[in-house]
Amino acid sequence: MTGTLGSVVIVGGGTAGWMAAVAFGRLLGPAGTRVTLVESDDIATIGVGEATIPPIRTFHAMLGIDEDAFLRATGGSYKLGIRFEGWTRPGESYVHPFGQIGTDIAGVPFAAQWLRARQAGAADALGAYSLEARAAQAGRFSRPIANGDSPLSRIGYAYHFDAGRYAVFLRAQAEAHGVIRREGRVDRVERGPAGIAAVHLADGSRVEGDLFLDCTGFRALLIEGALQAGWTDWSQWLPCDRAVAVPSAADAAPLALTRAIAEPAGWRWRIPLQHRTGNGHVFSSRHCSEDEATATLLAGLHGEALADPRVIRFATGHRTRFWSGNCIALGLAAGFMEPLESTSIHLVQSGLQHLLRMLPAGGPPAQAIVDRYNRTMTGEFVRIRDFLVAHYHLNARTEPFWRERAAAPIPDGLAEKLALFRAGGRIFRETDELFNEVSWLAVLTGQDAPVTGHDPICDALPIAIAAKRLAQIERVVSTSLTHMPPHATALAQLATNRML
Repeated sequence: MTGTLGSVVIVGGGTAGWMAAVAFGRLLGPAGTRVTLVESDDIATIGVGEATIPPIRTFHAMLGIDEDAFLRATGGSYKLGIRFEGWTRPGESYVHPFGQIGTDIAGVPFAAQWLRARQAGAADALGAYSLEARAAQAGRFSRPIANGDSPLSRIGYAYHFDAGRYAVFLRAQAEAHGVIRREGRVDRVERGPAGIAAVHLADGSRVEGDLFLDCTGFRALLIEGALQAGWTDWSQWLPCDRAVAVPSAADAAPLALTRAIAEPAGWRWRIPLQHRTGNGHVFSSRHCSEDEATATLLAGLHGEALADPRVIRFATGHRTRFWSGNCIALGLAAGFMEPLESTSIHLVQSGLQHLLRMLPAGGPPAQAIVDRYNRTMTGEFVRIRDFLVAHYHLNARTEPFWRERAAAPIPDGLAEKLALFRAGGRIFRETDELFNEVSWLAVLTGQDAPVTGHDPICDALPIAIAAKRLAQIERVVSTSLTHMPPHATALAQLATNRML
């Protein structure tokens, strides 16, 4: 094969499979690439409702997906951040907001000036200077409004949506771009010189391709079952290995945020959609039984349960090789990290975007390309892992699970982050790191990470003037908040394709 990639076979549907199908159908279909997706109606997907982060908007824009149509089809709602409840200690909470917080003061980053003023007792909590955090807590939402340099002009947001409906929505988009769906259960994977030659279905048919995407979830039929790509286990750092999930009745006044509520042996999520609320309890089976976790989840529901709870068992980690031969793993086949910071969809998106930049032009992929992809994806997983571990490490709770997490060794990359922050509040973002300085600042300060002193460059500005500037920023945020309608009103506008 030379030139255009001849055929791509996606094995497995669900969110990962249909995201890949839309991307390849839209971007490569016009060039002549044949895209086929194989899935079985008899195999259920894991999706229990998804919370996302802002990069999904870029992905949708790349694929030409209309936001209103997507939200209507998936029962989606808007999301301005995540509220962590009880993660430092019971009764305390903070918001990890999307978007920018504050503005530079006298040429010095806002974070440095705020931290200095906060230490001097001359500044409010960080969330007071974030429009997204304030709006999320107040139950308000607006898309960005052109208004000069106002915070209203740069609102950062993402979505909550029904994962099952999202797959159906994406399927229609993919088929409109020429993607062919093959119904059937994979019975056997046929190896070939390039890695995988074809998959054989239970009905006796054979589906061959040049490039295979493994979207078969935890089963990882191709990347592990056939190619034995290996598994890198992270349970020593993220030991939660179970989740129990159940939908409940929709909130009358849904907040535009995901709630992550700490529990004695893990945490609960609460995701508000238009038609229901998604609920789940992630926990460590060494510290809590499935029955106990289910009881905790059901006791915390705010409305009637709409189905029986179901337990999901998992291991945290990733494939040692995401790309092996002519096969690339996406979604749960590639790896799993608990949905604490809503990164599951992003990791599918990131894997696709890196893959589209590294597609073989013809023939077997160059080993240098495969190696770079594996190195890139490993780095992305590692940096997200460190961010998640920080939430567990920085806690002052008293239960055995949490004391164990606080005392456990942490990855070297996180240890360096915490040491740099301790030495004057410095936060450095690595190349292509998903979570930026604002995200790290929100979590580190929200969970009382130790810090000594401040950046000395701040001292060029008298503390009284810095405090005055901070007060001005807070007033601008407060005024901007009055221009944002209730989240429920914003959702109601979807029916008429209008926003206030």
